[in-house]
Amino acid sequence: MDKMDLNKLALKLDSAATHALPIRQLSTDNAYNLEDAYEIQRLAIEPRKARGFALIGLKMGFTSVAKMEQMGVHDMIWGRLTADMDIPNHGSTSLAKYIHPRAEPEICFRVAKDIPGEIALEDLDEYVDAIAPAIEIIDSRFEHFKFTLEDVVADNCSSTGLIIGEWQEPSRNIGNLSMQLIFDDKEVAAGSSNDILGDPWKSLQAATRLAAAYNEPIKAGHVIMAGAATAAVFLKPGIEVVAKVEGMEDVAFSVTD
Repeated sequence: MDKMDLNKLALKLDSAATHALPIRQLSTDNAYNLEDAYEIQRLAIEPRKARGFALIGLKMGFTSVAKMEQMGVHDMIWGRLTADMDIPNHGSTSLAKYIHPRAEPEICFRVAKDIPGEIALEDLDEYVDAIAPAIEIIDSRFEHFKFTLEDVVADNCSSTGLIIGEWQEPSRNIGNLSMQLIFDDKEVAAGSSNDILGDPWKSLQAATRLAAAYNEPIKAGHVIMAGAATAAVFLKPGIEVVAKVEGMEDVAFSVTD
């Protein structure tokens, strides 16, 4: 597809996200490939930047082998995080901002210095100054939360919000931590950080590879969401959402109408 057509699709996605109004899958009426999808994603983020919301990091998706197999792919996908997506720990967000939002528990890395390109797994330590528990809110802009691989990538991998908990010293030993998602004191999902590629550090390494491949610099201060450890669970109005990661402080937010 040419640049003009890609930009039109990007503007449709930006409008759908801004007004919380679902649209038909882009692939229903448009034939486009994965490379086009990432360009649509990039173009859809540009209006947010123009509104004053800077890029603050990246999120990883399809970080479980089972999910990759389900989608018929052999690599992770990634999206961009912007300042308007950031919700304070123990803060709140309104359900009215979303279409069909879900939450999932994650682990987040904070980048210590600019990452010049793909970094080997064993060399990542010098580029990370903290890790934290986190919650991601995902919310497809497409009707019925249904999409192709190209659609979900174009739609910023469904990323909509993030809540980051207390930062702590980074550790390499985060590959088998229990993780829970709790709604109003009731566990609604549970898993292990082992479900994130067997080790969340591998997700960070993949982020450096993919960001380099698509010319998206990872800068000092950026955050990298490593991917979900459980299935995502639909949000409801009036609930408190808590993520528990073994050995870390809880991270939480509340949902208003």
